[in-house]
Amino acid sequence: MVRTQLVKPRIREILSKELSPELVNKLPKHWVRIGDVLILPIREELEPYRHRIAEVYAEVLGAKTVLRKGRIGGEFRETNYEILYGSNTVTIHVENGIRYKLDVARVMFSPANVKERVRMAKVAKPEELVVDMFAGIGHLSLPMAVHGKARVIAIEKSPYTFRFLVENIELNNVTDRMTAYNIDNRDFPGENIADRVLMGYVVRTAEFIPKALSIAKDEAVIHYHNTVPERLMPQEPFETFKRVAREHGYEAEKLNELVIKRYAPGVWHVVVDVRIYKR
Repeated sequence: MVRTQLVKPRIREILSKELSPELVNKLPKHWVRIGDVLILPIREELEPYRHRIAEVYAEVLGAKTVLRKGRIGGEFRETNYEILYGSNTVTIHVENGIRYKLDVARVMFSPANVKERVRMAKVAKPEELVVDMFAGIGHLSLPMAVHGKARVIAIEKSPYTFRFLVENIELNNVTDRMTAYNIDNRDFPGENIADRVLMGYVVRTAEFIPKALSIAKDEAVIHYHNTVPERLMPQEPFETFKRVAREHGYEAEKLNELVIKRYAPGVWHVVVDVRIYKR
């Protein structure tokens, strides 16, 4: 959860004895809490004091570990955070009645995507088959299995992230409804099986549209995520999806479109719910 508020009086009280008033005014006013791990943005001026600042925030806010916010990147969307306080970066984050176990220092989990995770719990239907092509730790598909009672095939390529996906399936008591595969989704052998396909990836998601179509039944729903420059909205990302679908013999109908969050200046993370039909 992202917190934005005044710096807690206790934090100010402790650090005002060690920092100048000018630096105290630059203390982080917002942070991300995932389980009992905090992610703090530290300004350049506070750099020499970052470990002490982290220690005080941990003490006052009741966190076991504090990380400095870093960049997220690479094929597996891995985080690159510096440990400022504590050592154990593995935690269990509880949200919407679901337990997500993860290593916050290495596995991406965006609290800003909470509405989409909650929405997925509501769109899933009992006993339908969902294939999650980019499962991660089960971000989007665990809600479908836990609350929607759907059957889920969850595919995750990163061996490290996959360990947490398997643990989360067990933690949430859905071993009877969720099956996990540690493979590249393009190597997944299933064809024409899914009532619903999750494509929770960004930047390069369009490359995987043909595979999603092959996994889906002749009529199915695909939740297509991608990043879109603002100047191409609202036509994109649906226009690209529709064009690729037609090239592969499918018609595509837009059911819904939502902006998840800002990805970069002038670029938005968008999800489109698409119903596809084999022509």
